[in-house]
Amino acid sequence: MPVCRLYDLQNKDVININDGRRLGQTYDLEFDEETGKIVSLIVPGKPKFFGLFGRGPELVIEFSRIRKIGLDSVLVDIAPVLPEDTSPFRSFFFK
Repeated sequence: MPVCRLYDLQNKDVININDGRRLGQTYDLEFDEETGKIVSLIVPGKPKFFGLFGRGPELVIEFSRIRKIGLDSVLVDIAPVLPEDTSPFRSFFFK
């Protein structure tokens, strides 16, 4: 059975296999105190206005929703949760 360390999960891209979107990078994990098993993977929220106004809510992904952990990324199977990019800069530069 392959073993994965906490260090190995840090800063991996998290990608939703339902829509192919990059949700962010792994930030933290939640453990069950009694069993020591991983309960969920935490991805920080998107930055607001270049990070000057903090971040959006963090995304908590149940460990059972993880489909594959690769060398560079973690593939998860969740419903699309992030809205399309509605930045005024995007609409100005990319019509």
